[in-house]
Amino acid sequence: MKPTVQTLLDRGELGLGLLTPAAALPDAALAAPVVWAHGSDLADPTPFLDAGHVLLTTGTQFDGADARADAAGFALDYVRRLRDRDVAALGFGTEVIRDGTPATLVDACVELGLPLFEVPYRVPFIAIAKLVADLHAEDEYARQAWAFSAQRAISRAALRPDGLSATLGELSKRLGTWVGLVDATGALDREAPVGGLAQPALGEVVGEARSMLRRGQRAGRTMLAGESVGDGQRITLQTLGSGGALRGVLAIGDSPELDQAGREVVTSVIALAGLALEQNRNLDRARGHLRTGLLRSLLAGDTALAEGVATEMWGPLPAAPVRVAVTDAPTQAFDRMTELLELRVDERDGRLFFARDDDRVVLVLEAADVALAEELSAEFDVPVGLSDAVALDALALAHEQALRSLDRAREAGTRGSGGADAPRTHRVVAFDEISRQGVLAFLARTDARAVAIATLAPLVEHDAASGTALVETVRTWLEHGGQFDATAQQLGVHRHTIRSRIALAERLLDRDLSGFHARADLWAALLAVQ
Repeated sequence: MKPTVQTLLDRGELGLGLLTPAAALPDAALAAPVVWAHGSDLADPTPFLDAGHVLLTTGTQFDGADARADAAGFALDYVRRLRDRDVAALGFGTEVIRDGTPATLVDACVELGLPLFEVPYRVPFIAIAKLVADLHAEDEYARQAWAFSAQRAISRAALRPDGLSATLGELSKRLGTWVGLVDATGALDREAPVGGLAQPALGEVVGEARSMLRRGQRAGRTMLAGESVGDGQRITLQTLGSGGALRGVLAIGDSPELDQAGREVVTSVIALAGLALEQNRNLDRARGHLRTGLLRSLLAGDTALAEGVATEMWGPLPAAPVRVAVTDAPTQAFDRMTELLELRVDERDGRLFFARDDDRVVLVLEAADVALAEELSAEFDVPVGLSDAVALDALALAHEQALRSLDRAREAGTRGSGGADAPRTHRVVAFDEISRQGVLAFLARTDARAVAIATLAPLVEHDAASGTALVETVRTWLEHGGQFDATAQQLGVHRHTIRSRIALAERLLDRDLSGFHARADLWAALLAVQ
């Protein structure tokens, strides 16, 4: 323990006598840590003092003070300067300059709450300074011994079967505080002790860890969690892993043990945890190559091989009917996406399969498990294409459907961007959305958009210049199979008005819309620009 004012008072060999009653002092005044003991008889020694110092004086500056008219004011100003400097205590050496301690000084210390003790003549000031130095040295040695013992125990814990959990548990035990690990997906992976940090503080810590992971840079910070329900708890967060490939965030609750020795222990845990997570990362990469090979087997129709290997590694493949989802592999967050998918596989006892396929990620999931596609799109801001539900032996067809759906989802993200500087709004596109629109809708993709805009330009320009509704009329007329009455009823106008508008559209477009091919071409153009 570091020396305090009370430590000095308790040392019998010094024989220090407290002159200011403990009851008259502020709470914890005697428990204030003592950094050093310094002797001075200056009237204002504060320029040479620091917070936590004990000032020792023989009272030269008070010689004849009792005879002064302003003796009480002098003592009060003297003590106030010491108090403002956060001096821990004042020691008065008697029988050197004068017998006893001036009453005005005692009264001033009582009034301002500064501990004052009397130093007997037989005790040199150097003995007090040496004792403070020796106690600090003993404390430093004890802290280093504690740090060495803690590091040794943590190193042994790291060798256990679940080394990471054991390491965090040992750190929590040594620091006497809560320790948690947020994984690369932003979820609380493990904590010690379990339930040691209550809500809402836990949610705030996990939320801040997710923000640090999304930034992708190595960082450390301190936050105050749970202020909404109390004073809050100081939490230290440190990322694990290298920049651009973060593996998680270590969170540590407030602890009196987090001095220099404690931080050394924490640093060793960060290194061990980072090593353990990096080893897991290498294993993940190896499993990733295996998954890619199994995906190719599945798409080639060899489901028996994939089923056997997957069952041994992760659990059975998803039960039919299944869907295939395909998304772009995020360059900066692929490892985090992999971590998330591995967690989802564990939650489903293996009934989810995923693999990387060049610059895409392919998922095979049970037909009802489409919420996972939405989660990926929202969490990583990527487009996702989703196939129809099929049997396992039709995965190649489902994969092709998912690729076509991914193309349409990319288009939706590009069109919804609202300009080059605006963020994209990606979404999940299911293949049945495309198939319901028919083959023409599928053919009217992004590469046909420029042609479609040029085709419809005469109608759009006329509507803008004259306030007409030719584009809306033509679209509704084609939707109703070219029937004038039905179109007029839909738009709430007379059928002759519809005839006039269609005739005008034919002139502007310079084509006869009575034939099937012209109508089909115009309908494809409308689909391409919608």
